[in-house]
Amino acid sequence: MNATSVKIVLLATLTVIGVSPLSAQQEALVEVDQVLMEPLSQTQPVIGQFVARQAGVVSARVAGTVTEMYVDVGDRVQRGQTLAVIDLDRMTLLRNAAQAKSDQARAQENAARARHNKRQNELSRIEGIRESAAYSPARHDEAIQNVFESEAGAIAAAAASAEKNAMLLLAEGNLINARVRAPYDGVVRARYTEIGSYLQTGDRVFDLVNDTNLEIEVFVPSNRVSGLIPGTRIQVRPTDGTTHFASVRGVGAEENSASRTRLVRFTPELMEGSKYGVGESVDALLPLGLPRDAITVHKDAILRRQGMSLVYVVDDENAAQIRPVELGDAIGARFEVLSGLTVGETVVVRGNERLRPGQTIRLGSEE
Repeated sequence: MNATSVKIVLLATLTVIGVSPLSAQQEALVEVDQVLMEPLSQTQPVIGQFVARQAGVVSARVAGTVTEMYVDVGDRVQRGQTLAVIDLDRMTLLRNAAQAKSDQARAQENAARARHNKRQNELSRIEGIRESAAYSPARHDEAIQNVFESEAGAIAAAAASAEKNAMLLLAEGNLINARVRAPYDGVVRARYTEIGSYLQTGDRVFDLVNDTNLEIEVFVPSNRVSGLIPGTRIQVRPTDGTTHFASVRGVGAEENSASRTRLVRFTPELMEGSKYGVGESVDALLPLGLPRDAITVHKDAILRRQGMSLVYVVDDENAAQIRPVELGDAIGARFEVLSGLTVGETVVVRGNERLRPGQTIRLGSEE
């Protein structure tokens, strides 16, 4: 359609809606927006889901009978919080016994070291009278042998003391582990035992999921993965309709031969207060190509009349002039402008439905 045809159609349109292009109206209260130049990136939505970075089974670290259960399914817990207790009294007694054995072994080690010091002193005295008539080679040899024996005894006592001390540390560890604690903040999603049950080391006690430390997991078509290097930012849209950004954290090395996809993990940049469930679906808007600059106009500036897209442009005399435009792709709350507008022009986005061409405008809210 050439320029003359557009003018004819525009005049016809104005006539249909009962508007005279030359009519002057009283000043209208409107809101405006600028025509911008901004990057345009075409995207393809791919369904992903929120996944927890921390989730799994909390197991028993000691064997014994469950004596206390403090939480149930659905309870929110904090890191370090006690969830259950396994045979705490028995673990306390075992720790006390190990403490006594460790104390005894330490005393024996001290006694062995004292004997060794005594033997060394005896050897030193004998060697000090080597030039006197009281010196006896036989006693000297015996003293040397006694020092060797006392040294061996001290080493053995030290080893026994170290062993008992290690047993004490293990007993103290078991006493600590008798309290099953949350390894991270989260929510209890399963409970596998009850008070009175006997657990072996490694048996399941709870299943815990951290629903505050989330990632987005997307199986991306293999031909789109090359553009998703770590750090690449894309837009994501959860089911509540909000839009957030997310950055690529990692790309899986294996391709699913059936779906021809590869796993990509994104770190979401969620707004404060946003709450999403593990497994909740989310659309990842994957780029289809390199971004390009485009002239854009706010979607609220567009009026549809007789199959045409029209906007009111504010001229130098602060009057609204109607103008046809050709639109391209949508960019969030804006449209790409293929023709009809230039960067920096001001268009009416509120109050434009009741405007007349040439009508003077006044900026402000209609409320």
